[in-house]
Amino acid sequence: MKTFLGSRLKKAREEANLSQGAFARAVGLSSEYISLLESGKRIPSFATLQRIVSALNKDAAYFLSVKEPGFKALFEDPAVPSGLRRELVRFKGWADAYLAAEEATGRRLGLAPKYSHISAERMAEEERKRLGLGDEPIRDIFQLVEVNGLRLMRRPLPEAVRVAGVFVFDEPRAAAFGLVNSAEPPGIEVLAAAHLYGHYLRDRDALMIVDNSDVVLEEYVSLYPPREQFAQQFAAHFLVPPAKLRSLLEKNSSPRGLSFDDVLFLKRFFGVSTRTVLRSLRRHGLLGDFRFEEYFKRDPEEREAALFGDATGVEETAGRRRRSRRRTFLSDRYRLVTTEARAMGAAGPARTEPGPEAQGGE
Repeated sequence: MKTFLGSRLKKAREEANLSQGAFARAVGLSSEYISLLESGKRIPSFATLQRIVSALNKDAAYFLSVKEPGFKALFEDPAVPSGLRRELVRFKGWADAYLAAEEATGRRLGLAPKYSHISAERMAEEERKRLGLGDEPIRDIFQLVEVNGLRLMRRPLPEAVRVAGVFVFDEPRAAAFGLVNSAEPPGIEVLAAAHLYGHYLRDRDALMIVDNSDVVLEEYVSLYPPREQFAQQFAAHFLVPPAKLRSLLEKNSSPRGLSFDDVLFLKRFFGVSTRTVLRSLRRHGLLGDFRFEEYFKRDPEEREAALFGDATGVEETAGRRRRSRRRTFLSDRYRLVTTEARAMGAAGPARTEPGPEAQGGE
């Protein structure tokens, strides 16, 4: 128990960006004593533990209870739809192969900082700043989250389970994984990836989260727990920064008001669905309810193709492209790492990689 408590204390302190000395001063203890606690050579008294808990904004259970690995908790959770379990076995096999290849090649991904006690909008701003994105659009959310520590698999899931994504944090191996349902329309995939990234940045202590398809839709997310509402608010602000949205409207505004063609321009600029842009415009008071409802009902692809010469297909409704997209998408990084591992003679990844329908991208 000493070692377990010590490792948790060190992890929580580092997540709070505190040195041993700074943390010792915050709780009124010596640096030497904090070092002994973290090395497992001392056990704090109840009073000392309470001071530690208060300083790090954690529950006492976080330092005292042994949690099951994320995948084990996922398989044992009775709330997980039975129709999903077969796909979860494949998901775990992919995750194990990915980590094995990383270890063999020395290309181990680190974890992004963990956020706490901050609003969803502020978290999106801070993460964009950390990544050097500013207010510019995210051209590939799937690759972005992956190179920042959330290994991502996109695979079609059974329609009956109605799951948009799954998040797993394997605490013993300090590794995070996401499963995005590629049977969903492209716009939902984009939202799901950003939503899972929000869980990764804030909800790792939960170890595993299964997100229903409705969770990534603003019209239904209010029916779900605060954790889900937070992740979706983060996703919306992360994908479409309010400051950039307002700036574009100021530079390109028409005296006649915001047209549907303007919305399509914004959709293409941010690389999200038309409905995601419409929700952002309404959320920030840039589009009234009447016009929102009118535009929300329109099919954007035909008009987009006529106006811009092509349609990106990043929409939230099942369209002409959906049937051809029922396949597994393996990331460029996964292919890079596992190919290098196989060239080195490392066993494992080739046997667990999804079948011939797997694709490297769109």
